[in-house]
Amino acid sequence: MRTRLILFSTLILGALLFSCESNSSTPTKPVDTNALRTQAVATYASSLTETLVAVPTTSPAPTEKFTATPVVLTATLETPATADPCYDLLWIEDVTIPDGTNLKPNESFTKTWLVQNSGGCAWPPGFTFQHVGGDPMRGETFTLEEAIPVGAKREISIQLAVPTDQNGLIQSSWRMADANGVFFGDTLSVNITVGNILTPTSTTIP
Repeated sequence: MRTRLILFSTLILGALLFSCESNSSTPTKPVDTNALRTQAVATYASSLTETLVAVPTTSPAPTEKFTATPVVLTATLETPATADPCYDLLWIEDVTIPDGTNLKPNESFTKTWLVQNSGGCAWPPGFTFQHVGGDPMRGETFTLEEAIPVGAKREISIQLAVPTDQNGLIQSSWRMADANGVFFGDTLSVNITVGNILTPTSTTIP
């Protein structure tokens, strides 16, 4: 019995040893790390190729060309009215109120000029003598009631009044105008002073 038990144990032990040897006889294949690295790099490069978009080296040429067309502005200029060359007026002298006459504020006066028709045509009735510059001094437009022949001399008078809100030198200018309102000839002026006008005094240096 003992002999059988020993024999049986020996057989079992032999079987176990054979089994272990069989299992150990199949060697485990070693892992190639270099191959794994090469495959990983190739996979990464492939992913970059798929995701990246090639950048063009040159800018695309424009398909359309825009041409600016210059805008030309044309202005129609009105030709100013000119006086008829056959009309002319010549100032001869101041009949009343010489230049520099001192007057009081609100004082009324009559300014008279002596003029001559120095043109080649008579001045027909309806021509006007109008204010053109300076202070009007409440004067009104004067209208010719009779024709003034060529070369004739006439006095033209205007009723004026001294301004109440000014001192010093005050000027008013007037001119003759034809039937179309176009001025011609000399400009006639009245120059007065209001208040005390200080005149510089000269001193002699020894």
